Amino acid sequence: MDKKPEGALKMRNIPTDIYIENGAVKNHGGEIAALGKKAMIVTGRHSSAVNGSLDDVRAVLESQGIGYVIYNDIEENPSVETVYTAATAAVKYGVDMFVAVGGGSPMDASKAISMLAKNGIVCENAEFTESESVVKAEKCELSVSIAKVEELLYTPAKLPFYPIVCVPTTCGTGSEATPYSILTSHIKQTKKSIAHKIFPSLALVDYSYLKTSSYGGMKSTCVDALAHMIESRLNTNANAFSRAYAEEGMKLWASCKGCLEAEERFAHMTDDEFSTFMQASVLAGMAIAYTGTSIPHGLSYTLTYENGVPHGKAVGVFLSGFLKKYGDSTEVEYVVKQLLGFDDLDAFRDYIRTLFGKLDMSEELWKKDRDGILANPAKLKNYPFKLTSDVLDDYVRYYNA
Repeated sequence: MDKKPEGALKMRNIPTDIYIENGAVKNHGGEIAALGKKAMIVTGRHSSAVNGSLDDVRAVLESQGIGYVIYNDIEENPSVETVYTAATAAVKYGVDMFVAVGGGSPMDASKAISMLAKNGIVCENAEFTESESVVKAEKCELSVSIAKVEELLYTPAKLPFYPIVCVPTTCGTGSEATPYSILTSHIKQTKKSIAHKIFPSLALVDYSYLKTSSYGGMKSTCVDALAHMIESRLNTNANAFSRAYAEEGMKLWASCKGCLEAEERFAHMTDDEFSTFMQASVLAGMAIAYTGTSIPHGLSYTLTYENGVPHGKAVGVFLSGFLKKYGDSTEVEYVVKQLLGFDDLDAFRDYIRTLFGKLDMSEELWKKDRDGILANPAKLKNYPFKLTSDVLDDYVRYYNA
């Protein structure tokens, strides 16, 4: 493994104010109100309405005298087209702050939307309607300009953005503590993080929103958080700060891992267990804010885009192979046994297979995925060993053995 010079330590300040508590939204209304005069609530169609988070945000904005509109057309794995349309709506309705409510999709989307809106990147011919504060696009012809929007999103530059408040309702993405915004590019036919680093101003983390999660959703998001911690801990960019976050998060995660092994056990999760997973997710986000993710995440995007596999599962099926072929067995043993509490790597693999089953991926799609990651310098630079086709093929062979 390549070593950094003795004494070299890169410290990244995470500028987000993060509160982890029951009633976090209600308790920090004044801090939300200080960020702007009119908000766009960025969310999906269903979950935020079911778990109470949307009602909490609306109530606080109204109590603080903050006007708002709701954009609830954020799909899972949000696209460049979606954020462009939402940014156009934000400009039209005079928005100067964003409140992202939901999982990684609304939080990631809000970062891109805030930057596009702040810089006036809009669809000129768009038409919208508003009903009960919910904004809908009636017309927004994107085909001519979307390539230019993608170029802006994926070209590094220091551009301003509006303040963002994140209200996570899942325990996987960690987006409330990171500068990353992962979008689906239909031009590139994959998911990819935009080139801009956009930290939220405020994160309000309340585990009670997890309690309406489905079993499948909880498994996927929890394993996404686990992947963040493993990939950060075993990363070229790892340092004392990222390791501290990742290691503490893995210990917390491991203390509740039995909750995910069967739906009956999940149905009887306690408040403390929900809270523990939520804390682990935040720590995981803080860890990857320093390091970025690595090979399992890079491999996951093709599986999600091409086969519609949920993100956490798409990452999870590559974790055991990543650990098996990692170049430092002592580090792997420390992660698997000491931090995660498994007897050995086979036990870890079997645990993930209990959650998701074997990897079902055509040979043609696997080769496309494998060759794509080998041509991805952004992910390869985070992996401290040489990566080859044979090594990646062993990921799949080991997991499905």
